[in-house]
Amino acid sequence: MDFHKLNSFETFKEVWSCYGYGENLEDMLEREFTRMKGTVYLDHAANTLYPESLVRSYSLDISRNVYGNPHSHNPSSRLTHETMERVRYRILQHFNTTPEEYSVIFTSGCTAAIKLAAEVFPWRSQTESEAGSHFCYLTDNHTSVVGIRGLTSNRGVVTLPVSPQEVENRAKDKILGEVEVCQTPHLFCYPAQSNYSGTKYPLSHVEGLQARRLYPACDHQGHWFVLLDAASLVSCSPLNLQDCPADFIPISFYKIFGFPTGLGALLVRNHAAGILKKTYFGGGTAAAYLSSEDYYVQAANVSDRFEDGTVSFLDIIALNHSFEALYRITGGMQNIQQHTFGLARYTYMLLSSLCHGNRRPVAQMYTLGQFDSPRTQGAILNFNLIDSCGEIIGYSQVDRMASLYNIHVRTGCFCNTGACQSFLGITNQEMRRNLQAGHVCGDTIDLVDGQPTGSVRVSFGYMSTFDDCQKFLSFVVECFVEKPVTIDHARLERLKAAIVSNEEKTVNIIEVTHKVEEKKISQKGFEPVRPNSCEGPYILTNIYIYPIKSCGAFEAHKWPVGPQGLLYDRSWMVVNGNGVCLSQKRESRLCLIRPQVHLSSNELLLRASGMNTISVPLEIRREMHASFQICQSKVCGDRVETMDCGDEAASWLSDLLGQPCRLIRQSPDFTRYMNKKSDTAITSSTLSLVNEAQYLMINRASVELIQKVMSSRQDYPEFDTENIISRFRSNFIISGVEPFEEDNWSHLVIGNIRFMVRGQCVRCQMVGVDQNTGTKTKEPLMSLSAYHNGKVTFGVYLSHQLPKGSPTAGVLSAGSHILPEPHISETGHPSPSPSLPSSNTGDLPSTSGGFVS
Repeated sequence: MDFHKLNSFETFKEVWSCYGYGENLEDMLEREFTRMKGTVYLDHAANTLYPESLVRSYSLDISRNVYGNPHSHNPSSRLTHETMERVRYRILQHFNTTPEEYSVIFTSGCTAAIKLAAEVFPWRSQTESEAGSHFCYLTDNHTSVVGIRGLTSNRGVVTLPVSPQEVENRAKDKILGEVEVCQTPHLFCYPAQSNYSGTKYPLSHVEGLQARRLYPACDHQGHWFVLLDAASLVSCSPLNLQDCPADFIPISFYKIFGFPTGLGALLVRNHAAGILKKTYFGGGTAAAYLSSEDYYVQAANVSDRFEDGTVSFLDIIALNHSFEALYRITGGMQNIQQHTFGLARYTYMLLSSLCHGNRRPVAQMYTLGQFDSPRTQGAILNFNLIDSCGEIIGYSQVDRMASLYNIHVRTGCFCNTGACQSFLGITNQEMRRNLQAGHVCGDTIDLVDGQPTGSVRVSFGYMSTFDDCQKFLSFVVECFVEKPVTIDHARLERLKAAIVSNEEKTVNIIEVTHKVEEKKISQKGFEPVRPNSCEGPYILTNIYIYPIKSCGAFEAHKWPVGPQGLLYDRSWMVVNGNGVCLSQKRESRLCLIRPQVHLSSNELLLRASGMNTISVPLEIRREMHASFQICQSKVCGDRVETMDCGDEAASWLSDLLGQPCRLIRQSPDFTRYMNKKSDTAITSSTLSLVNEAQYLMINRASVELIQKVMSSRQDYPEFDTENIISRFRSNFIISGVEPFEEDNWSHLVIGNIRFMVRGQCVRCQMVGVDQNTGTKTKEPLMSLSAYHNGKVTFGVYLSHQLPKGSPTAGVLSAGSHILPEPHISETGHPSPSPSLPSSNTGDLPSTSGGFVS
């Protein structure tokens, strides 16, 4: 086949189906990267590119807000501090971990992060009774890691370089029952991905080294810590720290986002933070010290302890916009990994199969595999071009020619001498001889005695396109291939077959996983309702679910009970452009949104008059979590972890409400507990996005009494009973005998489920919102206050009491009988339930707004 026909998008799609992020990639480039027109940028491993909307958003932010030094306590400084804390949390979310597990220490870059880890690590010299520390590193490591030995060499620390093959080849099974007596700290450093070749090293090495199963840890007793250099990996791939709990993870943000530059971080596992020994202490790192005595107490917070002086806070604030842009454009790192690997894979296939007219190969590829899978290979190609006589073409010549075509590549050894020596076969003696010949790192001396001193590296980013691949390959053919161009078709077909087979396996695994999850959902049974043998006057007349916090009600005759209350009750909420929760107190039109839950089709439908109906999934398969933006929100002062529900829902809400909005849902992996002060149960109750408790119950008799009070007041129109009931936004409506007798209950049983009464609900102005129209009135709050002599309580909070170890309590049905248990005072008489204390925190939904938002 002719090369130009082969070098086509059709060939690309034959071997890799993932390309782009849903929208037309060219449209995105035209909108976000107009400055790149005519440029083929293939140096993303060194620095990726930033989208133009990121800079605009950041510029608007810092031009509208006053950000002060975070070490002060004035309003501008508090804004800086809180925004930085938000960024720290977002970084940890990005790597699927939490502040309880890791701390984020900002540095000037990855190198500074590595240097900091080396400086504060508690190295020990050998003594007569105890072995000294070992500093071990993979030979395929960045200069910044190898450079640690300059710090350890004068401390009596043993330096041990390890080849990639030795780690597993020399592994040993740990002896069962072996008692660890020696606690000497050792450090092993390796890259999650080689910045030279793109090889991804097993993340399982982290736990294998920590547990002393792998070499060299298996040969040396002591406590082994792992520094995982993630800078190269995280530029185009996800990193899940739940799978590889490394002790120290240095990163650089410009490799991920392109902007800001000069900012990195050291992620420190909190479990390991206690061993670190800091000598110098700068501003902001001390809890207390004396200038006249050698007295110093370090800051308790890990981040504060190691961030000397004022960090680059405006750059840190820029990260917030960097995350927003990255996820908005791509949907997440999993999508980026699939897209960039496909481009790298295609380029590797054609370049490695490309031949001169005499059938000799055009390129010598430097890789440990065959680009079989994104799990083992990143979006980096390393190679040298070869002429038709089999001689290496110097990388400087390739670089100069590429510049003429406005193609940007990287050449040399890429600050990774170990990998360069290994792949190019350069001995230590030859390295010294090259230096004597005048070659130093970073220069343009590409050949010494006909042998290469370095190579060419091509790397892709999330905004790279097939057009970039096509133009690069055409450049190689035009400038360096002796005509006629030929293809090693046998090799090409082997590579095609390998990747198609691998992709089919991946798809099959995903499909099987999806089917298993769907089967779990469809077969998710609930305990059958057992009729209550106690007949009485109390009946559950209505069940209401409020899927989206502060939006309209969804009535159900029969509904399952989950761990957090009624299934899908307050599982979603609407936030404004700043990520702050919207309630009817600020946006009364939320009541016009009428969500409907369809269990059978796994859909939440969003309905509103004059709007098209849209849907979002009820359940998100775990393997798809990486594609959803995780964010931090607050409900009643509690930090909650949420997931963004996508642009379609955001656009729908924004159009309806006339302001930028997004729909978010509580993360299925996040557990929120009821306020401990009000939680007197032996086991804590878990909550959805409610304000206070799992359920709210009101008595129809109490509603009718308040209705009479309202009717007796002058100048107010009459409200029908159902209108008033809807304003109180309760989950359970019961028919009782006496008004407000529910205030005196301590427990109740509905069907087969036992509930504890948690207290009375303190009401706010939100009950004045007519749930049918969104208009506001002063009633029924005025009548409540008049009836209760200034108090505005109405309804009681409940929490269910599940059987031990049970994830679900069964199903509730309207029409079920209710068996109440009254509070008994010390005098032996019924006493009312307490009202829960107010926790009003400014703009946050307050307890006075209650559970009913």
